[in-house]
Amino acid sequence: MSSGIAILGAGIFAKEAHLPALVALGASAPPLRAVYSRSAKSAQDFADAAVQSLGLSSPPTVYHDSDSPSSDLDALLARSDISAVIIVLPITLQPSIILKALAAGKHVISEKPVAPDVKQGLELIKQYNELYKPKGLIWRVAENFEAEPGFRAAAAAIADGKIGKVIFFRTVVYNHIDKSSKWYNTPWRTVPDYQGGFLLDGGVHTVAALRTMLPSRLTHLSGFASLNRDFLAPHDTINVAVRAGTDFHGTAELTFASPTKSRPNADGFVITGTQGWLSVNNVEGGYRVTIKSVVKSEDGSAEDEKEEVIEKEGQGVKGELEAFFAVIEGKQGLAIGDPLEALRDVAFIQASLNSNGSLVDLIDLVPESL
Repeated sequence: MSSGIAILGAGIFAKEAHLPALVALGASAPPLRAVYSRSAKSAQDFADAAVQSLGLSSPPTVYHDSDSPSSDLDALLARSDISAVIIVLPITLQPSIILKALAAGKHVISEKPVAPDVKQGLELIKQYNELYKPKGLIWRVAENFEAEPGFRAAAAAIADGKIGKVIFFRTVVYNHIDKSSKWYNTPWRTVPDYQGGFLLDGGVHTVAALRTMLPSRLTHLSGFASLNRDFLAPHDTINVAVRAGTDFHGTAELTFASPTKSRPNADGFVITGTQGWLSVNNVEGGYRVTIKSVVKSEDGSAEDEKEEVIEKEGQGVKGELEAFFAVIEGKQGLAIGDPLEALRDVAFIQASLNSNGSLVDLIDLVPESL
């Protein structure tokens, strides 16, 4: 019997993002053999949905927290026909489950953020590097913005010199969360037991997009955090100035407290270089990259503008899973999902929450290597 996979977590994102990604990958994805959730009902609901979506002849086996050792997580992890797990569980639960899965000899891809804070992330990565990486086990962090074709197209345009040398950037991300939101009504998000609330859970996406596109690592920031809607405690907004060494600088404005569901025209990313700029904006179903570059006459006396527009379908979750499945099979895949890079995203949010106007050295928080 060929080796298969299991999904640990059966919530909204597992159902609405990971399951459709497995459908899109089709036969190139390993067979789904099991699903675990803390509750029997959510695990069974996911298994039923998987049968319909994937056209399975037999449903994945359901596991959940119970007094029966034959149906709990340990029983799932003991199965020899499951070689890898996709972990889509609440933020504070994930580190212990990642280690449990690795200790059971499974390859792991775990949803972002890599850990609730930098301290826990550093310890988690050290344990992986010392105990499990030498055994050939793969652990990747599922940060889908790294795999989004739109952000990767923007990164390629910058690397190709289409806007010259990057000199500054700006990102503005407006999100509207109210008490009717399906995300807010997830119990562990309603009363978060981790820093930043939605800023950690969703804000790391923005930071990952920046590090995917920008040519140099972000090294310092200074800014402020605030709470503008009481039910989004502890914080819902950050505004920071950021520097990448001596290379370039920029600003980042992230909020989950927008008063309207509609987004302002400024929402998105703008990266400016010596020879032009590019923007990345959400469009229905994906992203639009607009590149404006300077075109000089042969004698350099006149300048004109050239515009290039690239539209890419949103396929980040599919891309990250495809890359993970490739690497655990010993094939080439996108070089994404590095836990240390994902921890730098957490460090950015943590520094933004704690800066209060002071300059924070991001390299001091997360070193170049462990």
